[in-house]
Amino acid sequence: MIISMSRLILYVHDVEALKSFYEAHFALPIVEEIPGEWVVFNAGAIELALHLVGEPYRNMTAKHAHSNAKMVFSVPSGLDALRDKLVAAGVNMRELKRYEGFPYLLCDGEDPEGNVFQLSQAD
Repeated sequence: MIISMSRLILYVHDVEALKSFYEAHFALPIVEEIPGEWVVFNAGAIELALHLVGEPYRNMTAKHAHSNAKMVFSVPSGLDALRDKLVAAGVNMRELKRYEGFPYLLCDGEDPEGNVFQLSQAD
């Protein structure tokens, strides 16, 4: 039996802010939505869902994610220009990087709640 991932759910404090972020910077189309509570994007092979955190966690002052997970988005070309555009928009982005023997240009960043994403461009 083959099991495949179909959706990644992130529990977030501000669904609308992250919805705007992923629409504006990644042009992900919305699949379904309950305003302020839930939004699902078509992110290619899987869906990216943003779910409002549970009531006990909504008033926490520290809202930045602390996770060992990283979302990876494939970019067909122009990663350096996309990184510059994101930096100009105030997105926290790290430097471009490469690993020897790995045919990809990479760049990590963070969404407004601190969720780490990686942009990956094949050589």
